Amino acid sequence: MAVEIIMPKLGMGMKEGTVVEWLKKKGDKVEKGESIVVISSDKIEKDIEAPDSGVLLEVAAEEDDTIAVGEAIAYIGESGEQVGSAAISEKQPITTVKEAAVAAETTTERPPINMQLKVRVSPAARKLAKAAGIDVNTIKGTGPQGRVTKEDIEKITQKQEQVAAELKSAEVNGSEAVTTKQVTGMRKVIAERMISSIQQSAQLTIHMRADVTEMLALRKKINNGRESTPLTVTDFIAGAVVQALQKHKNMNSTFEDNIIHIYDSIHLGMAVALDTGLVVPVIRQAEQCSMEEISNQIKEVSRKAREGLLESDEMKGSTFTITSLGASGVEFFTPILNPPEVGILGVGLIVDTPVFVGEELKRQSMLPLSLTFDHRAIDGVPAGEFLMTIKGLLENPYEMLIK
Repeated sequence: MAVEIIMPKLGMGMKEGTVVEWLKKKGDKVEKGESIVVISSDKIEKDIEAPDSGVLLEVAAEEDDTIAVGEAIAYIGESGEQVGSAAISEKQPITTVKEAAVAAETTTERPPINMQLKVRVSPAARKLAKAAGIDVNTIKGTGPQGRVTKEDIEKITQKQEQVAAELKSAEVNGSEAVTTKQVTGMRKVIAERMISSIQQSAQLTIHMRADVTEMLALRKKINNGRESTPLTVTDFIAGAVVQALQKHKNMNSTFEDNIIHIYDSIHLGMAVALDTGLVVPVIRQAEQCSMEEISNQIKEVSRKAREGLLESDEMKGSTFTITSLGASGVEFFTPILNPPEVGILGVGLIVDTPVFVGEELKRQSMLPLSLTFDHRAIDGVPAGEFLMTIKGLLENPYEMLIK
């Protein structure tokens, strides 16, 4: 009998998912363990693999459709087999929605059976390749186990990317053409969370500049003698934030149901921008990590985010978040809180600025910092003191390396 492929539950809070892309079409043969569809939950995209070999008999949900967890999105069976509403495989008896979700939600680590050297592709790379008309089977991936990553596609489409990414109105036969897109999946959840964050908290943003001239010089010295991955400016900022949170524990907190929860452990959220939106993977118990360990974890979670490998649990439980727009050329901005946290630090572009050092005018590297905090939980003075501590650590970077 036919096997149901249902919308799996990828996280405790997931109630529905969106069909991003069908990798197989009705009538295609599929092998057990072969990726057949890409779905998205509130924060991640994931390949769903076939739980059995056979033919894709029916596709019950189109791309961009939003389907409740537990509902069937396709059926696999023998060629010519009729699909019924209660089609269940005798090989894999499924009696509950939960068991069906487990059957459908297989991991990409399981080796496919009798597959013809199918190229492994991250969801973000697949979407970018599809938009550019690139056959991913012709690309040699640079990711783990030869996986094609977003960066691989971008190298091929550097000259076309800007044109392909722009969605502009155009005049067609004297009338204005407008492109519309339904807000679904990750974009829908981000929109809802941002509105909820603004409406349900008293957000205030304060700004400050840190002179990071000495920090940049120290970073250069350290990296010149390193054989491992170089330390980044972000690594120093994360280290300063962690040490500042240890001194100002009220900032390492959440506000829920009129209760302030102050945490001893620092679970640091690091915002990562993707094509489909923003995700915030979490570095847990960051206060126990050295600068080297924080650096390695930031690079690892960023890589997993870009390749679509983050699990839901890796994006939960943060107590403070860092977000940056410096790479986009932005100096000061107003970051929005990641609820229920009471603080988020925005990092801007480092700008060389003439600064008086005593009586002498010097060229110094100034880093813009923007701290948004929930005024229900934190007042302006302690928030300013927290930001001043971060500034002091960045301006005296040797202090961060002595723990």
